[in-house]
This record gives sequence, structure tokens and C-alpha cells, in this order.
Amino acid sequence: MNLDFTPEENAFRDEVRAFIKDNYPARLRAAQDEGRALTKEEYLLWHKVLAKKGWLAPSWPVEHGGTGWTPTQKYIWSEETARADCLGILPFGVSMLAPVLYTFGTEEQKKRFLPDIYNGNIWWCQGYSEPGAGSDLASLKCKAERMTADDGKEYYIVNGQKTWTTLGQHADWGFFLVRTDPDSKPQSGISFLLIDMKAPGISVRPIITLEGGHEVNDVFLDNVKVPVENRIFHENQGWTCAKALLAHERSGIAGVARSKRNLEKLRTIAGTERSDVGGSLIDEAFFKRKVAELEIDLTALEFTELRTLAGESSGKGPGPESSILKIKGTEIQQRLQELALEAVGHYGAPFLRDLQGNNLGIGPDYSDGLAGEMFNGRKTSIYGGSNEIQRNIIAKAVLGL
Repeated sequence: MNLDFTPEENAFRDEVRAFIKDNYPARLRAAQDEGRALTKEEYLLWHKVLAKKGWLAPSWPVEHGGTGWTPTQKYIWSEETARADCLGILPFGVSMLAPVLYTFGTEEQKKRFLPDIYNGNIWWCQGYSEPGAGSDLASLKCKAERMTADDGKEYYIVNGQKTWTTLGQHADWGFFLVRTDPDSKPQSGISFLLIDMKAPGISVRPIITLEGGHEVNDVFLDNVKVPVENRIFHENQGWTCAKALLAHERSGIAGVARSKRNLEKLRTIAGTERSDVGGSLIDEAFFKRKVAELEIDLTALEFTELRTLAGESSGKGPGPESSILKIKGTEIQQRLQELALEAVGHYGAPFLRDLQGNNLGIGPDYSDGLAGEMFNGRKTSIYGGSNEIQRNIIAKAVLGL
């Protein structure tokens, strides 16, 4: 890709900047600045603004509401939203389920679900991981048995448990992997179901994470009745959908534009904080080298992401390169968090202030929340398939080992 922007592309960048400046919800910005947990309504404020504008889903096909943007326009969009610290759009419906629907779903399923995903009318959650099936997802045990009701309609009766269900406490619907043939090999006998989270038999229990937040949950399914028409693709072939969804998820996890923005923040912090040997921390040789190495890795990852983006725009779905993006992207995110916390030193110590009832910080505003972000960020190299699993995928699919 040639990243010397044309006059038209520079005009598009100006349009994006102006739109964000004029339309980003003030209520959402205030909540972000306060660093507090967002409400369900606040999560969807920016989503609904973009849906009204027609800019919500740049990667969707145009016939389903995509923008038809070029790879460079998509790059500019991700850069500008990161630069402005815009809240990322929740990925579960828009970036994960929607590609499965418009690739594998029936026309009726597309008409039923895609508009509500686009307009933010349905909050989706992901029912993949189980207590005994995380990175080894194919060993899942959540069971769905098919039956015919007295009215002649066919249903699945679902029993089991899902875990690490992100923001499941807010979800209206979920997409679940369930085992419909217990006698087949692990990757077979799995089906992909859409389940109403308000259906009888579903209960959600919070899991409090390391930094003290309620972000993930356990979900229990006890004789949950799901119409067969809510199955995407063929029975026992849900693994095909699962792999496609995970490839889109892993590509999005890389978060290159936001890492670039966080690198700028790190430079600002290190330029303000003092070194033990005098002068700014950013001028200390050892710290400066770590920042430079991080920037080199981030630049390399950016061009890998751009190649993937160009491939998707030409009709090629994300392939094994999504595993590369996932590994390097999450490692870079964690290194950024670690360096930011290292830069503020003891100012990062009281990271559980709200839980401790102490709302007074002991350092500059930029130190607030850095320790919590670092602790919470340990998950990024695990979710979406652990980085160890991604290396196995690369070894098999790319290197042929």
C-alpha cells in the first residue's frame, strides 16, 4: 500500500476528524474521562451515532450496510478514532457474529438479525469457552439435544456452562457453540446456535477480574429451549462458523491504531517523569531503548495489518495471518501497559481506589488506572485463543509443520 495520501484521502481524513469532533457523545466522553464503568446505554451511544451516519461497519459488504471504503480509508478511520480516544464499537455483533451471518446464514436469518446488529437494538455476547474448554475449544461439553414439541416445531434443549462471557450481564442474545453429536470427533458434532439470553433456564453469574471489575461472567444453561431455526449453517458443522468468527476476532484484537495512540501517551508520560539519574525518563538510555524496540515492532505489525485489510477488501477473508496479528498485537499491548506503569512508578500503586473507598490520587492524572489496565491486560494473550494456540496454528497452516 502507498500511504502517501491523495488529496481525496486527505479530504476524507478531514471529514472524519470534523465528524468525530462534532458528533462524539459528550456524555460518553465525560464517563471515559472519569474512568468509571460504563452503563449499557453509554456503551451504545457512539454505536448509534455511527449507525445513523452509515459508518458503523466499514468491513461489511455494501449490500448489508458496509461503507464500501478503500483499504486506505479504513486505515484512516481506525487512525482517527484512536487519535480521538473514541470508544471502540463492541465487537460481538458487528465484527464477530455479523460476518458469520452474512457468510453462512439463510436469507431469513440475515433479514432478521443483521439490521438489529447494525442499529444496536440487540446486545450480543459470545458463548464459546467452558470451564474445561478454553483454548482447547473443540473439547466443549455444552450439550444440545434435538426434539419435536407437541406443536410440531423442532427445538434444541441446551444444557451446560459457558465462562468468561464478556459483558454477558448486558446481553439480549448470545451466539453459542454446542455439542449436537457426542459420538463424533471433537471438531465434528458441534453446532452454532443463536440463543435469547432472556429464555427460561439461563442464568448469569459475575466473575470479578484481577483489577476489581465486573467484565466477565459464568453463564449456566438449564434445559434451555432453542428453535432449530436459530441454528446457523448445518447441524454438526458449527466448527466451520467458529473458525471463521475467531479469525475475524483475532484480527480485531491486534488493535494497532490504539497501540500507536498509547505509545504517544507513553512518550508523554516518560517525557514528564524524572529518571533516577536525572533528566527525563524518556532520555534514559535503557528506557529509551525499550520504547524504540516497541515502536519498531508496532510498525512491523501495522504493515501486516494493512496487508490483511487490503486482502479483505479484495474479497479474501482473514486467514492464518490473523494469528500473527493476535500474537504480536496482544504482546505489544501488554508491553505498553507494563512500560506505562514502570514510568509512573509508585504513583500507580493505589489502583483499587474505588474499592478501598479512597478517591484521592497520589500522583498526576495520567497515572490513574494504569495499574488496573496492566492487570486487566493480562487476559489479552489468552482470549480469542491463547497465543500458544496461535503459534500452533501458524506452525501448521503457514509453515506446514
